[in-house]
Amino acid sequence: MKLNYLTFIIFLISSHLFAQEFKTPVDYLSYIGKEQDNISKSMWKYTSAVAHSKNARRIDNTRKQLIKSMQTASKKISDLKEGYKGDVEYQNKVIDFLSISEKNINEEYDKIIDMQEVAEQSYDLMEAYIMTRDKVNEKIDAEFQKVNLAQKEFALKYHITLSQDLSDIGQKMKISNEVFDYHTQIYLIFFKANITDLNQSLSIEKKDIGAIQQNNNALAQYADEGLEKLKSIKPFEGDNTMVIATKKALEYYKKQTQQYAPKVLDFLMFNEKIDAAKKSLESKTDNDRTKEEIDNYNAMVKQINKEIDNYNKLNNSFLQEKNSAIDYWNVTGENFISSHVPAN
Repeated sequence: MKLNYLTFIIFLISSHLFAQEFKTPVDYLSYIGKEQDNISKSMWKYTSAVAHSKNARRIDNTRKQLIKSMQTASKKISDLKEGYKGDVEYQNKVIDFLSISEKNINEEYDKIIDMQEVAEQSYDLMEAYIMTRDKVNEKIDAEFQKVNLAQKEFALKYHITLSQDLSDIGQKMKISNEVFDYHTQIYLIFFKANITDLNQSLSIEKKDIGAIQQNNNALAQYADEGLEKLKSIKPFEGDNTMVIATKKALEYYKKQTQQYAPKVLDFLMFNEKIDAAKKSLESKTDNDRTKEEIDNYNAMVKQINKEIDNYNKLNNSFLQEKNSAIDYWNVTGENFISSHVPAN
């Protein structure tokens, strides 16, 4: 999920020819293809680091290496002043692509990281983060399509037949992008309910009955909507673990809205009733307090002591079940990415 904005697949042919003065157009394409292949290797290292490492320094180091490889490739290709016999249109497209990609990976990266840091505060912020990330990706992809078209035009002009096969690294990138896209699709379903539950927990802490009711209704709606959406999501390469984990979490949230929240509301409203009775007694002198009022208040105090014990047991039971469902989802998500994104 975190690197879709960097996704682009290198389709340029790789080569084993090394010549600064190009005798044939194939030599020229091969030289540029070699530089692009170096970039794709750096890109793959970054992709693999994000998928298989939790070390932020390592991930950022691979990002810096990717940027450096782009700068190196751009310089080498820019040094080909004459291109192929004065034809520089193709290499100029490649240079533009590298420049725009480097700018987005370097400068836009910080902006996206800033958005990511606050994304989990709300579903709207999470959607905005993903949308921004995807726009960066689309921008890079659009520039690459220009490169791809320029390459085809160059090949057609010089009667060269291009291979349509993806390189080994390109195939790994393609698989990785599909894995992260699938994970993101399901993550948004889970997150919409998860962030609503977080808001629900905060409203319970504040004893805000109106907010509890509102969040509970929203949580019930999002759980039902999510469960319905999951029905149309097929397993990824036969792996249905993400769907199963998300279904388990949403079923828990639905149960929470039906069995937990109503009891919380009853408990809080009973507390409000006791507080009101206490304030009423305290506002009166001893002579003005009736025996009925005093007996009624004492009975409520006696009852609340029992209710507190039941309420604590209820909280502990649902908290354990919630943590189990969320932990299961997180572990499943990590395992899904690690198992489907190639490690080498």
